[in-house]
Amino acid sequence: MDFLAGRRLRRSRATAWSRAMVRETHLTPADLIWPLFVIEGKNDKTQIKTMPGVERLSVDLAVEAARQARDAGIPALALFPNTPDHLRSEGAEEAYNPDNLMCRALSAIKAAVPEIGLIADVALDEYSSDGQDGLVRDGVILNDETVEVMVRSALAQARAGADIIAPSDMMDGRVGAIRAVLDTEGFEDRQIMSYAAKYASCYYGPFREAVGSGARLKGDKRTYQMDYANSDEALREIAQDLEEGADSVMVKPGLPYLDIVRRAKDAFNVPIYAYQVSGEFAMIEFAAAAGALDRDAAILESLHAFKRAGCSGVLTYFALEVARKLG
Repeated sequence: MDFLAGRRLRRSRATAWSRAMVRETHLTPADLIWPLFVIEGKNDKTQIKTMPGVERLSVDLAVEAARQARDAGIPALALFPNTPDHLRSEGAEEAYNPDNLMCRALSAIKAAVPEIGLIADVALDEYSSDGQDGLVRDGVILNDETVEVMVRSALAQARAGADIIAPSDMMDGRVGAIRAVLDTEGFEDRQIMSYAAKYASCYYGPFREAVGSGARLKGDKRTYQMDYANSDEALREIAQDLEEGADSVMVKPGLPYLDIVRRAKDAFNVPIYAYQVSGEFAMIEFAAAAGALDRDAAILESLHAFKRAGCSGVLTYFALEVARKLG
């Protein structure tokens, strides 16, 4: 009995002040990255039906959102364009147009809010007519030809003001190719945040609606995104991207893949980010709306789980709301 009394771990949990003293994981606004969806127009915003409270924003409103993020202590935004249908094509040529929606948003935000970091998504699904992340020939996703287009897209984004280039496609060799052209063109200071372990997941559905690629997607993405049954393969993907010059790596989706975050952190000890993807966001929102859980508690618990697993930061649609509460 004396031994049990001496080992009572509940003592440190008995009061709020004591729990605060021994808390191992801390969440701050600096841990949050806010994804924004950008559309054409002026003073315009559109709702995303599967993502309650999330809106697509015209460039001028995205600039205002950037100011709000800066004021809340959020260090960076991740931008995703909803390219107009008439500009989408089989060759995804709009991806490297220096005057495309993404580049105009990057330039406008960087000019107005230079203090905030800008992360530019590099993938072709936002520009292709078939919704795939790569160029397609006879039903086959072409790796090297896709990488060539991505390199041109990344360079256009760097010239427009992107601080971090984030290839999210899962083509082989794209990190090295992007790093080489950035260095050659004088952008040695631009970081690469590679989506190194991106799984072929059902959790991306609302995102595809947001960027306009879901309805036009032909086939699936399993030949280049990872099989959700695999774990060791993720470490090989991460190792390859780091060797090619990635400064940080991404695991996507988030909560269902925290085992991958932990393994990556233990194996490489580099900045690891995770994306609390649209499906994860939607589940919390719809469950809370149905009365199944406490919304605010679920948001904070989920974000702490990312940090506890080893994330340096989290991309989350809750970023502005949470940053203001933590502020």
